[in-house]
Amino acid sequence: MKNNRKIFRKLIDIEEAESIIENFLSLKPLGFEEVSLEEAYGRILAEDIISKIDVPNFDKSAMDGYAVIAEDTYEASEAHPVKLKVKGRIEAGEEPKIEVFNGEAVEVSTGAPIPKGSNAVVMVEYTKETNGELEVFKSVRPGENIIYAGSDIMMGETVLRAGQKLTFREVGVLAALGLKKIKVYKKPVVALISTGNELINPGEPLKYGKIYDINSYSLKGALIECGAQPINFGIAPDNKEQIKLKIEEALKKADIIVTSGSTSAGFGDMMYKVIEELDDSSVIIHGLSVKPGKPTIVGVIKGKLIFGLPGYPSSAISIFNALVKPVILKLTGLKKESEAIIEAKIPFKIFSAKGRREFILVHLVNSKDGYLAYPILSNSGAISSFALADGYIDVPAEVEFIEENEKVKVYLFSLKIKAPELIFIGSHCIGVDLIFSLMQKKNYVSSFKIINVGSFGGLKAVERGEADLAGIHLLDENSKEYNLPYLKRMNLIGKVALIRGYSRKQGFIVAKGNPKKIKGFEDLFRSDITFINRNKGSGTRVLIDLGLKEAAKKLNISFEEAKFKIKGYNIEAKTHSAVASAVKYGKADVGVGIEYYAKLNDLTFIPIASESYDFIIPIDKLNKESIKKFLEILQSKEFKKELTEKFNFIIDNPGKIIC
Repeated sequence: MKNNRKIFRKLIDIEEAESIIENFLSLKPLGFEEVSLEEAYGRILAEDIISKIDVPNFDKSAMDGYAVIAEDTYEASEAHPVKLKVKGRIEAGEEPKIEVFNGEAVEVSTGAPIPKGSNAVVMVEYTKETNGELEVFKSVRPGENIIYAGSDIMMGETVLRAGQKLTFREVGVLAALGLKKIKVYKKPVVALISTGNELINPGEPLKYGKIYDINSYSLKGALIECGAQPINFGIAPDNKEQIKLKIEEALKKADIIVTSGSTSAGFGDMMYKVIEELDDSSVIIHGLSVKPGKPTIVGVIKGKLIFGLPGYPSSAISIFNALVKPVILKLTGLKKESEAIIEAKIPFKIFSAKGRREFILVHLVNSKDGYLAYPILSNSGAISSFALADGYIDVPAEVEFIEENEKVKVYLFSLKIKAPELIFIGSHCIGVDLIFSLMQKKNYVSSFKIINVGSFGGLKAVERGEADLAGIHLLDENSKEYNLPYLKRMNLIGKVALIRGYSRKQGFIVAKGNPKKIKGFEDLFRSDITFINRNKGSGTRVLIDLGLKEAAKKLNISFEEAKFKIKGYNIEAKTHSAVASAVKYGKADVGVGIEYYAKLNDLTFIPIASESYDFIIPIDKLNKESIKKFLEILQSKEFKKELTEKFNFIIDNPGKIIC
């Protein structure tokens, strides 16, 4: 029989959703189980741990030395050492059968029991033993260098409490207490189901119109961090019967079900219909007044919660953190932990979704005034936002905009995330790696991100405020000029500074000795040549396509025809090193890259052009300390020497502001 208590497609806020969920189900731990100490890491204690022993359970030596009666050493000095008779020796783990009297000493190793009668240990460094006679050159006080029984943990002491998460520290304590098994709360088992006709599994060939399933993997990691046990039930197409089968299978094994996709009211989105048609089920929530995540669904099937998250990755993870994670944590039995929150300033004015609460993904950058939270201004389906996002800001529905430099709270996705001081996004280059290595060597920067997405990706990242600087090498087809024409085309003049970097040789990378006698782009049309291309958006790809267009003209064919004639044109590598590796291991006969990687892999290099690799920096970032340090390294003699001698790059006025 259907439960009439449901809210269907009424937009509600997160707090109301939490209240509705708790009205349907009691969110408490799902019982406990005994696990071995080896399996205890990351689990949540289900009982208080009261010590049944003293730790240590005997008085032991903290040092290698001699157990003595402290009062015997009070007059000891280097000039007038006290002489004692050595009565014996006790090793760690040995039961002492010696008693110390005045004028006597017993040699002890670190961790060895303290013999009866002694009350201190004099370190071996302050003694000299000759033929059974010990000279003591430094006095000790009673108790010195002795670890007493119960000084770490006393019998009857409550050491750990129920609801505490077991890290390596707590597991070490449990081992010290001699516990082989402990009671922990059962992990809530959470089933993951991704839905959508467009989804395929990572590793499968990517066909047109298809995308890889992201949510199963990102949500699995998020669930593990919460202390849950995720089970991935795979992908279900947008078919009611197949989705039903997946859910029914999941109900047999899981305590909670989390799906992604098929949650809105559009054609093909049917999760709410599936839930309603299952036995003993009800949709209790359909629609949250948040962005992203509006089409979220929550249902109850046979007393078990099912969360239907939106399919867009950033929407799914935002709603997971806001709504699903608190539920999971209550079921794990974990004591309420303080949220991972960082206070930051918004570097420029942003507008939010008027009338709707909004979660805005941000990445964090350190500045001299504290943290800056740069909004990732992309849609909820943008995959790249995952790589950049450190957390999110929660903008209330009544807030229409956030002013420049306004303070906000950033809710971190992980306690382990640390905001980098400098974020570089752009074209891959060994010169950039060298700059950051030198910055680290000189302690100019403690943390940074280098994200290689190509020159166009770097331009857009700077334009959207996602990067502190970008590296680009884009050749304009008409003017044959590098970089500046693209800034003009994107109206970035006056918004960013174009900084002179260096020049590097681009060319064909071929097998050693050039066995196929490749000379130019015309050779790529040969049937016996396999080519490895560069990724779209990279400066190297621009150079390649320009060269192919000129070659196609000579052959009197169109560029589109030319691309079809090249074996491997659609096979892309993301870096110069990947191109060289493909040639080295015979996956391709030729690719285009910089000279350094050809030499590094003992391959032959055929020059094509000398290109300008430059940097773009937002005008308002030029005074940022880490940017100043970056430019300092760029202009340094050390950088110039290594770049020219090791990589054969050309440096001319590095750091010069071109515009």
